[in-house]
Amino acid sequence: MYKEFEPGTSLLDMYEAFDIHLPCQAACAKVNNKTESLNYVCYKPKDIEFIGVNDPSGIRAYVRSLCFVLSKAAYELFPEGKLFIEHPVSKGYYCELAIGRTLMEEDIHALKQRMKEIIAAGLPFVACLEQTPEVIEAFRKNNRTDKTLLLETIGELYSRYYSVDGYIDDFYGCLLPTTKWIYLFDVIPYANGFLLRVPNTDATEELQPYVEQGKMLSVFQNLLQYQKAMRMTNVGDLNKSIQRGGISTVVKVAETVQERQIGQIADEIFRKFDEGVRIVLIAGPSSSGKTTFCKRLQLQLLATTLRPISISLDDYYVNRVDTPLDENGEYDYESLYAIDLPQFNEDLQKILAEEKVALPTYDFPSGMRVYRGNTVQLKKNSVLVMEGIHAMNPLLVPNIPPQAIYKIYVSALTSISLDDHNWISTTDNRLIRRIVRDFQFRGYSAKETISRWPSVRRGEDKWIFPFQENADSMFNSAMLYELAALRKIAEPILKEVPQKEAEFSEAFRLLKFLGYFNYVDKEELPNTSLLREFVGGSSFRY
Repeated sequence: MYKEFEPGTSLLDMYEAFDIHLPCQAACAKVNNKTESLNYVCYKPKDIEFIGVNDPSGIRAYVRSLCFVLSKAAYELFPEGKLFIEHPVSKGYYCELAIGRTLMEEDIHALKQRMKEIIAAGLPFVACLEQTPEVIEAFRKNNRTDKTLLLETIGELYSRYYSVDGYIDDFYGCLLPTTKWIYLFDVIPYANGFLLRVPNTDATEELQPYVEQGKMLSVFQNLLQYQKAMRMTNVGDLNKSIQRGGISTVVKVAETVQERQIGQIADEIFRKFDEGVRIVLIAGPSSSGKTTFCKRLQLQLLATTLRPISISLDDYYVNRVDTPLDENGEYDYESLYAIDLPQFNEDLQKILAEEKVALPTYDFPSGMRVYRGNTVQLKKNSVLVMEGIHAMNPLLVPNIPPQAIYKIYVSALTSISLDDHNWISTTDNRLIRRIVRDFQFRGYSAKETISRWPSVRRGEDKWIFPFQENADSMFNSAMLYELAALRKIAEPILKEVPQKEAEFSEAFRLLKFLGYFNYVDKEELPNTSLLREFVGGSSFRY
């Protein structure tokens, strides 16, 4: 089908003229490989790809628009209140609303009802671009000091925001055409606030299935308390500290907090050792910092008088030709069955019996498991420390008594936000870490890493995230300052992705996101920092 359009035609008009039928509702489009709103107007020939809610870019546009509606509803019902959209948890987004008293269930019901009314009204999301001082003044009038501080510290001449029926906010990315395009959501009481529920990208006519994640919520809540005490909950606060020359203290405090947490976990393992714990299993998704955490934990265990002995689950990979295949016929290295479970459990039983056991080494270039003379034998005060993506999965060690195992889940649970209404995706944090590490130490371009990322994420959803609440302890490897430290290294790597490549859209989005952070030189990082695993210069050997 071929159609001609006048210059100044919107993407929405084109979409309707072509009568395009995506598998689900459209949300936005890629224009020359940049994600744009359907309200985007074309004046010249463009390559256009319409994107549905089932696409990562599409669901981001949908959730941003829903959060805008939530923000407007909260402002109208509680004009003196303060809304905090804090972080993803339980397959939704945890929010708190400070209104000077305890938030009641009827308050949440009223909020949901007002959101429905705003959605039914079909109000347009109007993008506005003005000089930054004017935008700052507009947000200041709405008592949005979090937003004004961010705008003041990034130094842009012009700033964009959105307006809906006179109410302004911004969610740092494209939105849906009107509120009526929001077709599915829910708001339910959760902890001290409420959970904003959104469509499931695998079945877009259904909500994401609720998953109880009390332990993860507790980790986030503890971090937010610490950040509030530090007066550093948002990126504007961090940027201000950098500009005032206080970043060295921020780095030292963040590193000290992490070291204390690792020490507390080691102390807990030491206490559990008397109750029979002999195995420490460490799991987490890609680029969560498991390896450095494992090394730092072993030092803390030594300080308790325990003798840690480390084994990598990666060395028990089956030979490459025996690796299971995924739905695309590719080797599925994320699968539990990419590990030789019978051999691993046979060796583990012998190790726990204090026998001397020959350990394999997985040779990644050849894709073969080999033996190079490495052995292990437990002593009376030894504890076995093992890290790998499947360490939380009960099928990994089915024959080991639960009281002999201590499980630790490690992830980069990014708790600092852009502002009170805009969280930072933990997935983005890990992806930027991985892009930097893959480029510097594994020879992969940003294009290659971004291309592999959907497969990695599918593996995590299947093999890691369902088991994370099995952990005895959760450790957050993200630090307040880290994206500011990663920015200077990541930017030139991301800029190498050509615009003609499909991965350019994601690279461009990440570059724009990193632009909200002022720079922190990696020289500020101690050589034991977990972040050194990604930027280099660590005193640990990998």
